[in-house]
Amino acid sequence: MPETWAKGDLDLHLDLDGTRVRAGLETALRAAIRTGRLHPGTRLPSSRVLAVDLGIARNTVAEVYSQLVAEGWLTAQTGSGTSVAPRRAADPGPGVQARLEADVPRYDLRAGVPDLSAFPRRAWLATAARCSRPSPLTSSATRIRVASRRCARRWRSTWRGREGSPPIPAYGHQTHRDIAAGQGLRLRPVPVDGMGAVIAEASGADAALLTPAHQFPLGVALHPRRRREAAAWGGIVIEDDYDGEFRYDRQPVGALQALAPDHVVYAGTASKSLAPGLRLGWLVVPPRLLDAVTAELAAGPSGIDQLTLAEFITSGEYDRQIRRARLAYRRRRDRLTMILNGQELRGQGLRISGIAAGLHAVLDCSRPSRERDIIARATEGGLALDGLERFRAAAGAEVRGTDGEQAGLVIGLAGGRYRYCPGAPRGWS
Repeated sequence: MPETWAKGDLDLHLDLDGTRVRAGLETALRAAIRTGRLHPGTRLPSSRVLAVDLGIARNTVAEVYSQLVAEGWLTAQTGSGTSVAPRRAADPGPGVQARLEADVPRYDLRAGVPDLSAFPRRAWLATAARCSRPSPLTSSATRIRVASRRCARRWRSTWRGREGSPPIPAYGHQTHRDIAAGQGLRLRPVPVDGMGAVIAEASGADAALLTPAHQFPLGVALHPRRRREAAAWGGIVIEDDYDGEFRYDRQPVGALQALAPDHVVYAGTASKSLAPGLRLGWLVVPPRLLDAVTAELAAGPSGIDQLTLAEFITSGEYDRQIRRARLAYRRRRDRLTMILNGQELRGQGLRISGIAAGLHAVLDCSRPSRERDIIARATEGGLALDGLERFRAAAGAEVRGTDGEQAGLVIGLAGGRYRYCPGAPRGWS
């Protein structure tokens, strides 16, 4: 029957049936080295230890080691044991290497990714270590449910639960549109003006996706009148609160979900406050949708990751991280604003907006052709920028109530230090 050798967090699944014991061990070790599960320099167990673990003869393990040493997969030295041999990585060739280098800009001011160097590694790892200890009183599933409810109460009361604060927009994430279209939904982009998404243009739809606290990418907060319209709207509203923690010139805007909990689905994320690689978020769902949503999320993040985030929030570490990050991003925003309002751009008809909150700003341009020209020239200089055109609904899509296309640059606050750097486009680094 199949056996497993576990070394650390590595599992080698070996078929040791009948006379294929030696062949199975050789194949498994080669595959582990070839795929990188066994890294160069990794020291393997002695033949005696591995034989005991697998329940096979020691001579069989010794013969396999000798064979793989002869083939160059392993190295063996007296007193040092048997280790995975060094391997030279395959040369991708000049053409592939050039393409890889071309894909990495010299300077990157695109929006969407926080400053990953600010991730609280020490505090996060310490929290994860505490949450990894088994509890004698409750199962992991019960612990997750209890911790989730506790952190949700704290989250809503401290950050997003303030009440009384004042279909997919034409400008937004293409990923959102792709997901909806992939589910067979017919999309209707609605215009966005100075008061946010025009809710009246969503009449007759079954559901709407909004970013009311800080519309992406235009940066406007949903006006109190539009918030009331959304709360009174008959369909399901998905409230994407992707960067609700970062407010600079005003108090945090309360979650729309608090105004209409029976039909607003609130979605928060740690992708901006911590790191997108964690792949952690949270939902506040109307009771009638809870069972269906829970079933869809059954195969979500690991229990340890969920417990770690819950503990990180309830312990106060999350609050401390938000305060540190908010101060750092505000300083970058202020520096960026000073540069963009400097003498070089004065009088060129460029206006900065969307800077009261969030991790990006919008530099308005007069027309789409100018937006494309600026981005093209920036790309030639090794500077990666996004324009509003990238986030606009597909050409030809019906956008009722709009007077035309907007033009501008979407500039991320997290990736740039915003100081003059010799050899770089002036003002960026």
